[in-house]
Amino acid sequence: MTVRKCDFLELTPAEAKGFMAQLGEPAYRSKQVLNWLWQNGAQTFAEMNNLPLSLRERLQVHATLGKLEMVTTEMSADGTEKILFSLPDGQTVETVILPYNIGDSVCISTQVGCRMGCLFCASGLPGFVRNLTSGEIMAQVLQVRRILRTRGRELKSMVLMGSGEPLDNWSSTVAFLEAVQDPLRLAMSLRHVTLSTSGLVPRIAALAELGWPVTLAVSLHAPTNLVRDRVMPINKKYPLEVLLPACDNYANKTGRRVTYEYILIENLNDDDQHASELATLLSGRLCHVNLIPYNAIAELPWKPSSQEKVRAFRDALSAKGINVTIRRRMGADIRAACGQLRNNHCRENEEMRGE
Repeated sequence: MTVRKCDFLELTPAEAKGFMAQLGEPAYRSKQVLNWLWQNGAQTFAEMNNLPLSLRERLQVHATLGKLEMVTTEMSADGTEKILFSLPDGQTVETVILPYNIGDSVCISTQVGCRMGCLFCASGLPGFVRNLTSGEIMAQVLQVRRILRTRGRELKSMVLMGSGEPLDNWSSTVAFLEAVQDPLRLAMSLRHVTLSTSGLVPRIAALAELGWPVTLAVSLHAPTNLVRDRVMPINKKYPLEVLLPACDNYANKTGRRVTYEYILIENLNDDDQHASELATLLSGRLCHVNLIPYNAIAELPWKPSSQEKVRAFRDALSAKGINVTIRRRMGADIRAACGQLRNNHCRENEEMRGE
């Protein structure tokens, strides 16, 4: 009998049971494997010592556990750690460990590259390569959880804010979120998950219909279509007058306030008029504004706003009754912006091949 080699990280409990049945194994064997993988963090079948040796050997032939290879890692002085993982096909993705007093978080990628084309972002500079599978997305989480546990720490939350647009990889993202909240898999409340999108309106609507308590973070970055069109091509398809009602609907359906991410870039979107326009745009909405000091990227022309302008922008919004915070700047000394570590790795490989 030929059994297709599968990634256990992509299987629901029912699918795992069916897979084991294909191998002629009883249903309880699937529960044992899932427990080793999801609760104990096993990375090889050899670790599963309550399974018969013959079964472990067959599983090694017919299945994988989704482990990713670590290519390199960079540690910031503030404790932020960026990891570059290699995928089975040789592509790479970035994952970031974010240390907080209230518990550690992980920033995960959903695509290799990105097709959104935002002009301030490093992720899409090399172009879009492919979507990640739900297993490849989850593998980042489990390997970070394993790293943290060796340090006596626990993973408390996650953000889908790494490379790629999560809602552009819809099926894998939804399957991943189902695994996150499944009691037999990661068993984490979706209240601890933030999903960032550039504004794919139909998918925001579809996510709202699921009714899950995921925090939606929308990359806004401008208070007008004129400014947003300059740096976010998606705005020409889904302008603010379309995007914001979709976000309001999401808040109404889920009861969760929407976070609007706003990167402050010098001479683009950071003056008093922009603050006033943003306050008007968001007045009366169930939302929160997360101001983000821009991480400069060598290949791009943009510069970060001064600290004084960032604080003034925050104060102007707060004075108009807008809930606003400034994101703590993390990992600036390790090329913290999404895509920078992968892009550097790709350039080094190209230079080596050129020699």
